[in-house]
Amino acid sequence: MTAELDAAALAQLFTEARTHNAWRDEPVTPAQLRRLHDLAKWGPTAMNTCPLRVRFVQSPAARARLLPLMAEGNRAKTAAAPAVAVLGRDVDFHTRLPQLAPHMAGAAERLAGQPAAREAMSTLNAGLQIGYFLLAARALGLDCGPMAGFDAAAVDAEFWAGTAVKTLVICNLGHGDPAGLRPRAPRLDFDDACAIV
Repeated sequence: MTAELDAAALAQLFTEARTHNAWRDEPVTPAQLRRLHDLAKWGPTAMNTCPLRVRFVQSPAARARLLPLMAEGNRAKTAAAPAVAVLGRDVDFHTRLPQLAPHMAGAAERLAGQPAAREAMSTLNAGLQIGYFLLAARALGLDCGPMAGFDAAAVDAEFWAGTAVKTLVICNLGHGDPAGLRPRAPRLDFDDACAIV
């Protein structure tokens, strides 16, 4: 049986975690990025499709390619972040199914001729994986600043050329500076968002 996490863990993952826009001058190491992937990859996806693909932007050259493609309001915080994750969905995820879902014989061949189904499946399942990615980062002591303000077609051309990957989210990673936080916005209560039927 799985045990419930303690209050400190729940606070780190959810109740006290914040979206950060300002960053302390502390590096994010390649080893941390590998641990992040190695934790996030275990979250469930339909048929174990695992369509999320990530480009970690850290070098000055890669950052110089990314910054002009960000919306003006996102450039400074992206420039300051120790690491930036370009999070995309691989529409051709089905080519990996013989490896990832050997129990689903013939699934890759069936999906090869169904581009609309692959679009929908990659969007849903990469979206799930982005959620796991954010929680894994928080679990490892990193703060996150996910964003949608960027030129998606240009980011795709710059970072995913020659692939079937489409960018969904760009996420700044590092150790957030609390001085840059706004007052926390409210959330919907149970009765506003849920019903037990």
